[in-house]
Amino acid sequence: MYSLKTIKYIRNYSLTLAHISVLLLGLFAQPTFASDDNKDNKNSSGNVPVRMVVTVKPRHGEQVPAVGVHDVKVYQRDQQNVVTNWIPLQGNRAGLQLFILIDDTSRTSLGLQLNNLAKFIEEQPASTSIGVGYMRNGTVVVVQNLTTDRAAAAKSLRLPLGGVGYTSPYLSLSDLMKRWPVSQDRREVLMITSGIDPLGGGASNDPFTNPYLQQAVDRAQMGGFIVYSIYMPGRGLAGRGFFRTNLAQTGLDILAQKTGGETYYLGLGSPVDITPYLRSVSFSLRNQYELTFLAKSGKKPALQPVKVKTEAPNIGLIAAQDSYVGTGM
Repeated sequence: MYSLKTIKYIRNYSLTLAHISVLLLGLFAQPTFASDDNKDNKNSSGNVPVRMVVTVKPRHGEQVPAVGVHDVKVYQRDQQNVVTNWIPLQGNRAGLQLFILIDDTSRTSLGLQLNNLAKFIEEQPASTSIGVGYMRNGTVVVVQNLTTDRAAAAKSLRLPLGGVGYTSPYLSLSDLMKRWPVSQDRREVLMITSGIDPLGGGASNDPFTNPYLQQAVDRAQMGGFIVYSIYMPGRGLAGRGFFRTNLAQTGLDILAQKTGGETYYLGLGSPVDITPYLRSVSFSLRNQYELTFLAKSGKKPALQPVKVKTEAPNIGLIAAQDSYVGTGM
């Protein structure tokens, strides 16, 4: 069993190889992505309130220090914004809608992880509603709608079909988000996929020029979705190859970083046990805050780059890299 520290080291090493792969392939163009949503009115200063979900994680150890509103700083194009609210998403604010998406092109070895996924579902708090769907042909086949019935959600898990061709996991993710009703609860996604997208990434699976990845990121940021992913190799020859696999993993990492989530993988093969990854996701879900800040609005609603920082010791803040800023009109 690898420690999470070892996993993170290998993950960063793998990302470095992926970027070297991109240079070798002559792939230099990286699109601009964006986040979140809010439609509140302007205040007297011409700014509009924007809300985001932020995950708090210790840089070392597992004890999460207390983080107060004065510990959080928000910057919009290098301009520091006023933070007006910092609310722990616990107690009566702990509501969460979590969808587990499994790629139907995954290898059947994923079956070895179904018990671990079922345990993960059963361990989620009562305030969490869980849905299960399978990504297929650019859409999502929902086998369990959002429910607080842990047994029903766990029972809906099945082996991937494997008999379908590779399409785009990002098209499937967008399909789910388009159909997801607006909610006051957090909306988060755990994807289990290889990340291979021949439709948007081409033969090299280049994530930096993939329009479906960009569309998924934009939609996630505008709707306030946070996306986590666990890499699981795909079936057949299309699921193999150093360059394609590394770039596919890089695409998943872009999606996670842009939306405030995380991605997990260990080299190019199937993980022996995804339990450490699932524990990390659970830890993140238990340590989230709702952040509200005043942003300078533009002439029309748009996604704008936002940085959330803290100088508090041993604390890391994970948030979407762009936020949806309205006009207040």
